[in-house]
Amino acid sequence: MTSSEQSPPKTRRRGLLWLVLALLMAFGLYSAGWFWLADRVRGQAAQTIATLNGKGIDADCANLTVSGYPLRFAVSCDSLAYEDDARAVAASSGKLDAVATILRPFSPSAEFRGPLRTTAPGMPPLWIDWDHLRADAGLSWPTPASLSLTAEGLSGQTDPEDGDPVSLFSAGKADTELRPSGEDLVARGSFGDVEIDAEAIGGRMVPPFDAAGEATLKNGVAMLQAGTKSLRGQSIEIANLELSSGEARVSLSGPLSVDADGLIDARLNIKLTNPKAVATVLAGIIPEQKRQIEQGFAALAMLGSSPSMPLVIAKGKASLGFIPLGKIGAIGE
Repeated sequence: MTSSEQSPPKTRRRGLLWLVLALLMAFGLYSAGWFWLADRVRGQAAQTIATLNGKGIDADCANLTVSGYPLRFAVSCDSLAYEDDARAVAASSGKLDAVATILRPFSPSAEFRGPLRTTAPGMPPLWIDWDHLRADAGLSWPTPASLSLTAEGLSGQTDPEDGDPVSLFSAGKADTELRPSGEDLVARGSFGDVEIDAEAIGGRMVPPFDAAGEATLKNGVAMLQAGTKSLRGQSIEIANLELSSGEARVSLSGPLSVDADGLIDARLNIKLTNPKAVATVLAGIIPEQKRQIEQGFAALAMLGSSPSMPLVIAKGKASLGFIPLGKIGAIGE
């Protein structure tokens, strides 16, 4: 056998050896990176908590663990807590489980266990619970490509230290999403099987309803990056905002803006589906205005089964068609 006949097997074995070495090196680098990131997460979490504690804020991510090597990167806490006595703000919740997989490292998700308990100035302590709550993100730079939240079996009630709690609301499901569109920020959301407890709104009866909407906040990305909380000086384009209960349906769309003084300007279009059914719902919610509501909507029903009309707000003064509705107060800073 000649040397030329022996050469191909040796070349193949040498190539296979280099491939194995390259794979071992790549796996070693990946492993080093995974454990470095795990240490970084633990260290950054401890540093953030220590910084907050140094400012008089009690924060905690109880029993923080990082696991999932080698195919996942998972972070969990037995509970989350935040308490700022200076601002009289506090919040706590159950377990957090966040995970990113090796196949989708830039699409992490997190699941939260309830309940969420909150206190804040000007509002009663709240207890919010759910059957399932999940957050998903699409990571990119400098802002996330998307943020979404999905909940099932959502409910809320007051959480007083003394006395009995008051049930506030429940919803079979809820979905929200934020997504950049150029310099703007698009928000979408929907709520299904929403029920508001009559005791929470002075005994008024609101039938179960569904809600859905989409709106664009102009220059919302810059606001998000700057941490701006006020809507003063901002504008919103409402693509659609819809409320429905049985055969009754109300939707609106159009531009809305808030000036430097917090006054609203808007030119919205309101569309009613089955005005008589809408009147029945409103009359149940506002029984003291039942006669006026029925008369007004009887006139609207003459325009068809799906009439529409303009809702104009000029410096906070609102009118529905030619009917003045009153003044809307300024939005706070």
